[in-house]
Amino acid sequence: MTPTLQLAFDLIRRRSVTPEDAGCMDQMIERLEKIGFKVTKLRRGDTDNFWAVRNGQSIGPLLAFAGHTDVVPSGPEENWSSPPFEPQIRDNFLYGRGAADMKGSLAAMVVACEEFIHQHPDHSGRIAFLITSDEEGPAINGTVKVVEWLEEQGEKIDCCIVGEPSSSERVGDIIKNGRRGSLGLELKVFGVQGHVAYPHLAENPIHNLAPALAELAAEEWDQGNQFFPATSFQVSNINGGTGATNVIPGEVDLLCNWRFSTESTAEELEARARAILDKYNLKYEANFNLSGHPFLTAEGPLVHAVEQAIQKITGKETELSTAGGTSDGRFIAPTGAQVVELGPVNATIHKVDERVKADDLDILKEIYREVLRELLT
Repeated sequence: MTPTLQLAFDLIRRRSVTPEDAGCMDQMIERLEKIGFKVTKLRRGDTDNFWAVRNGQSIGPLLAFAGHTDVVPSGPEENWSSPPFEPQIRDNFLYGRGAADMKGSLAAMVVACEEFIHQHPDHSGRIAFLITSDEEGPAINGTVKVVEWLEEQGEKIDCCIVGEPSSSERVGDIIKNGRRGSLGLELKVFGVQGHVAYPHLAENPIHNLAPALAELAAEEWDQGNQFFPATSFQVSNINGGTGATNVIPGEVDLLCNWRFSTESTAEELEARARAILDKYNLKYEANFNLSGHPFLTAEGPLVHAVEQAIQKITGKETELSTAGGTSDGRFIAPTGAQVVELGPVNATIHKVDERVKADDLDILKEIYREVLRELLT
């Protein structure tokens, strides 16, 4: 078994369901300290985090690897073909919760640094790790808190690789050089409860909301741009009524979300949504929650280095993409860092029988190591 797979096995065995770390960080820290990293543990609330940095012998960029040790719950373990926290290799696939998202990436990062530093002990610049156990949860005590701490220390990340599973069909076929923003809306619309046989004595909030909701759903928020698709609006949950068939509800609750491009701002989207709701004279309460601004890393040193590394290791071209959900890159990019996401194939993330091709983790390790060589030698 290769060193990358062995470390991935060791990490997957630890039941680190968010926000638990279950000792994963200690394993990583022990390895990193042996190759010259100075580690600062940063526990915030119920979340373990750490920042590790290794100084080179000359001036150069600070290249950080970012990731998370926490995983989503496995669901009923009897639905898995093998226990989710007992990693197994079958038919050249590594099975286990976190194999793809993202303990495989963490293992590849650590081993890539070990090999690179063995080959280039006097590298230029600095190498860092920003690791949290709060990415799969509310994400309030993890990366965002470490970034705040770094700002207080006057520490600036120049380039950052987030190990999220970005690939589609093969390792490195897609890298994420940006992400859309995410704006949530908790909406409560009020009416007057009553008997369905006497609608004149009641006011149905679902009926009142319907035309406004139709307009929200049909609205063209923007047209996107060359990097981002158009902003989208979706209702993810709607709930109203008492459960009885003969009662007009007194209120209705909705959960909605915008995934938005750099052509719109959260403030603009909120203002336009409120204007539509007000247009229909609704009685409502609206709570907007911004969980991440959109970010984009245009062509530059990091993107170029990653593209070159993928070409050298796999012999194939890669595609830049901003599709998908949010990641912790949304907290790092606003500091001015160049940020990309590069990790294994994402086909089984969060699913029963999560798995990656065992060989892919060593390919990913080689790509990471080549990026280090491109930027720090």
